[in-house]
Amino acid sequence: MYNAQILSQRIKEQAKKQRVLIRDMLSACDLSINAISQITDKKGLSCFSLARIADYLDCSVDYLLGRTDNPEVNR
Repeated sequence: MYNAQILSQRIKEQAKKQRVLIRDMLSACDLSINAISQITDKKGLSCFSLARIADYLDCSVDYLLGRTDNPEVNR
């Protein structure tokens, strides 16, 4: 089972590392400003939204989900 807190925390950490405001990232990904809070509300995040965020932050979806500690994308 995936942990919503890990997902939202890693998104926030990656954005901070890259000096990106969450609202700017969400806007660029065509997501609502509430997308991050909806993760913790158990409403979840679609796989497409998660992929857009990972692409924007240049990290892997697996990293955001907590499946690996390596944020690098294997291309």
